[in-house]
Amino acid sequence: MKTEAEKLSPTRVKLTVAVPFDELKPAVEAATKKIADQVQIPGFRKGKVPTRLVEQRFGRPAIMQEAVNDALPEFYQKAATESEIRPLGRPEVEVTEIPGLDGTDAGDLNFTVEQDVRPEFTLPELSDVVVEIEEPTVDDDAVQVRLDALRERFGTLVGVDRPAQDGDFVSLDMTAKVGDEEVESVEGVSYHIGEGNMLDGLDEALIGLSGGETTTFTSKLAGGDRAGEDADITVTAQSVKVRELPEADDEFAEMASEFDTIDELKADLKDQAVKDAEGNRVALARNAFLDKLVADLDLPVPDQLVEDEIAQHLENEGKESGDPHAEEIREDTISGIRAQFVLDALNETREVQVEQEDLMSYLSQLGAQYGIDPNQLISMLAQSGQLEQVFAEAQRSKALDVALADITVKNTAGDVLDLGLAKADSADADADADADAEGDAEAEDAEEAPAKKAPAKKAPAKKAPAKKAPAAKSTASKSTAAAEDAEGEEKTPAKKAPAKKSAAAKSTTSTAAKKTTAAKSTTSKTAASKTTASKSASTKTTASKSTAAKKPAASKATSAKSTAAKKSEESAEDK
Repeated sequence: MKTEAEKLSPTRVKLTVAVPFDELKPAVEAATKKIADQVQIPGFRKGKVPTRLVEQRFGRPAIMQEAVNDALPEFYQKAATESEIRPLGRPEVEVTEIPGLDGTDAGDLNFTVEQDVRPEFTLPELSDVVVEIEEPTVDDDAVQVRLDALRERFGTLVGVDRPAQDGDFVSLDMTAKVGDEEVESVEGVSYHIGEGNMLDGLDEALIGLSGGETTTFTSKLAGGDRAGEDADITVTAQSVKVRELPEADDEFAEMASEFDTIDELKADLKDQAVKDAEGNRVALARNAFLDKLVADLDLPVPDQLVEDEIAQHLENEGKESGDPHAEEIREDTISGIRAQFVLDALNETREVQVEQEDLMSYLSQLGAQYGIDPNQLISMLAQSGQLEQVFAEAQRSKALDVALADITVKNTAGDVLDLGLAKADSADADADADADAEGDAEAEDAEEAPAKKAPAKKAPAKKAPAKKAPAAKSTASKSTAAAEDAEGEEKTPAKKAPAKKSAAAKSTTSTAAKKTTAAKSTTSKTAASKTTASKSASTKTTASKSTAAKKPAASKATSAKSTAAKKSEESAEDK
């Protein structure tokens, strides 16, 4: 197979491929057998029709067309690999010549492919990179915030005889109508004013309502079959309640934690805050590092890839193509794609291996970001077929952490910060030194006692299965049940609220990709996760210049298999 690559732009190439008939021949034989297995010819059992008769009945063009359709994805992948391109998105394939249409086993299969690719660029010398972050600090306010959050868990809801205010809890009934049609209704739902996790405008409508009062407002439905449509919402506040917090004293500390005094509890909360600050410092440095690389490199991005990302984002939010939101997220989408280019390049230079522990850690972080249990998140990703993409994101994230150890991070005062990250080079050198030392020791032992039989090698220890991500440590573990009882009324709504906003509706498509997790951009097919042909190349290709989703047009092959087969069967019936 001969392949020529032509660079059309920094992000697009054209491959011109010529495949000799000898390389296509196995596909021709397979196509002939495939057609024979699918049709019934009088006098022959199904699947036992001779090759010569298949060619006579259905024509050589139909066989060649089937062979080309089946073999083209593999030839494309081979051509992409030989050309050392990093494909992005969908290839556009055009078959220009099909050999063997005249019955001879000669000629070349000629086709061209236009493909978006990752731009070529060189990462800077990381030892010269300097980033500055605002170092997180732990003070009394940080401890108080944690203490208040713990007190809220053990708070109780108490009814009040006044209009609802921001932060109150309201038990409500709600009905949504589109025109005269009632599309959804709920009763007895407990809602915390200010959370904003139901319908746009609900918070504003509830503020000022007293128990038993009703109001109406208009809002767009964010979910269900009528998502995106304007609906008339009628909401009735059944009751208004406030959360009363327990006093922060020794009695509370004993009830809510493993400690006997409030001072011990505060000391523990401060230790937790310090650990979180250390983790936040690494996260801030990671984000600043990636942002700097993306800004300094200013990489070109394929237009079609941007449009595909935006279209996917709109679809996830239930919005139609052309929605104004598309322009709102365009810049973030472009930045997110550039971030993935950089992460892929870092991954290639570090050759990071992701272990089960790394993947579970990444999924735990992702679950915490979206408020989802890691095990539940794994199940959701498996059902949606996104585990492979998340694995690639975990690999990128780990590569970024490894590279982070090679740069200089300073705080706003100009002090160099030690993030506690080991450099990959030094770690590798230590491992090599240990291996060399072990080898020398074995050699010395062999010289000293050559007559002794070598001891049996220990069987390698089995790798321990990945542990479930531990739940975040809570100082209130001692009395979780008590907290749930205290908030029982709040946590047991009667029915599902109408058209509750999805998580995707509350953020832009590529913010997380721009940062460390790149979670929002797992739909992007970047070069690190897809170094060979993109999956769409495995579909049937076109004879005209279009996507790879269709078979070569009949103009390139004088008759289609289906037409030939149909005529043959009709002829057999007439006879």
